[in-house]
Amino acid sequence: MKQALLVIDVQQELVEGNEKEQAVFQKERLIETINGVIEKAKEADAHIVFIRDKDVAGGTGEGFRVHRGIEIPENAVTFDKLATNSFYGTPLLARLKDKGVEHVVIAGCQTEYCIDTAVRYATVSGFDVTLVADGHSTKDSPVLKAEQIIAHHNAALRGHYNVDHFSDVRPSEEDLFQPKHDEYRKEYGM
Repeated sequence: MKQALLVIDVQQELVEGNEKEQAVFQKERLIETINGVIEKAKEADAHIVFIRDKDVAGGTGEGFRVHRGIEIPENAVTFDKLATNSFYGTPLLARLKDKGVEHVVIAGCQTEYCIDTAVRYATVSGFDVTLVADGHSTKDSPVLKAEQIIAHHNAALRGHYNVDHFSDVRPSEEDLFQPKHDEYRKEYGM
């Protein structure tokens, strides 16, 4: 089975914050976790794709770049987006389809925006998805703390499906590139 790792919006200024925005929740742990998942992706011979949001740091400079703590593999590709949806206006969907990818593992920022959208859109687009439970983060909102937002999305997206394809939520210490989506299919009689 061909697989891909999508690392979404883990950009310097988004992760670290700036004079107007706070840093993401547990940023050091997030970077460490994502680097571990990248290593697992390399071992699984998965395609590795970084997505950057052009709204971060005005789409230029050091703040726009992938966080300096992330170890970017030489063969990774990077796409820039203008929307919350990583697939909208980017070659991401075509790239994954051309490569024959069936399963995507997702990590990055921000949980309730770009991560949630990517998980849901990927299932609609014909992929099984594994969201890295401890590999996505966000900031406090006016109504919820970041930790609550992350916990809510981990619960809401576990077992989420769009008819034929499911999303699963698993911690980074598991073998993320050994999908468990057939367990959901059995449970739902598919």
